[in-house]
Amino acid sequence: MTGRAIFGIITTMKFEDNLKRLEELVAKMESGGLDLDEMIKAFEEGRSLVKACQEDLASVRLKIEKVTKSGGTEPLEA
Repeated sequence: MTGRAIFGIITTMKFEDNLKRLEELVAKMESGGLDLDEMIKAFEEGRSLVKACQEDLASVRLKIEKVTKSGGTEPLEA
């Protein structure tokens, strides 16, 4: 997996790690225990994680379609 920059930090987090972190951020934001600055930072990090997850899923989808095409089956529907 290639590195990805989040807040200027290169990371190679896996999809599952990104999703877990996103769930943690959502829980913190929903708890109401963050001040406005912390909420904005959590939101920005969350948006970056959502984008990373979407990119990972798109990549996997393309790989699956490639495999299924070579195997003679239909590609996955979106």
